[in-house]
Amino acid sequence: MRRLLILLVLLLATTACHAAIPVYGYRIVHVYPHDTSAYTEGLFYKDGFLYESTGEKGASTVRKVQLESGKVLQRHDVPAQYFGEGIVAWNGELIQLTWQARTGFVYGLDDFKLRRTFSYPGEGWALTRDEHRIYMSDGSSVLRILDPATLARVGSITVTADGAPVTNLNELEWVDGEIYANVWLTNRIARIDPASGHVVGWIDLTGLFDVSTLPVPMNDVLNGIAWDARGKRLFVTGKHWPKLFEIELVKQPAR
Repeated sequence: MRRLLILLVLLLATTACHAAIPVYGYRIVHVYPHDTSAYTEGLFYKDGFLYESTGEKGASTVRKVQLESGKVLQRHDVPAQYFGEGIVAWNGELIQLTWQARTGFVYGLDDFKLRRTFSYPGEGWALTRDEHRIYMSDGSSVLRILDPATLARVGSITVTADGAPVTNLNELEWVDGEIYANVWLTNRIARIDPASGHVVGWIDLTGLFDVSTLPVPMNDVLNGIAWDARGKRLFVTGKHWPKLFEIELVKQPAR
């Protein structure tokens, strides 16, 4: 009986170990300059360029940025009453959210000219996409699934880690079948299985950049993920950061 109990305890311990969510550290591959005026809210990589959305009322923009130099090649200033948020490209257009105005903008991807607006309930935080759908965060633990043609909500994903909801999901990026999400006010990125909503990995970027060197470290936090699918390159930055980092993930040993 005692031997059976010992075996049961060992089995449960082994199961718990296997169930633990893996944590990944990072290796810096390259460092690029980043415009410190950019309060980064949205970021993606397409055809050799970065596209970035910045926030704050009176300072919100959409930008096309040269990766190597950080130079802003093209820029659209959002009307001053709006706080710009996440962006995504779809079918030759660039879609942008705003934070609390419940209004989104659709621009031409090539010229940044406004084509139309759309509305949605609640707050807008970030956008990303796969081949068929657009995903939207609103600061909660629920990611909305949008129809790319109408931008109407057609579904949702509840994000959990170890059975508990994960809130403050911010900037999003689709990376090899997973959704990566900055967890606002932390140094972590959640790797989310879009089929189940489960967090299948944490990326810990502690120490990547010392935000205490910035004017408002409580606000100028990690935010911004971009993925070069062809080159398999992962880029991250933060609000008002002077640097954008290309990193490789390094799996940390289980504890």
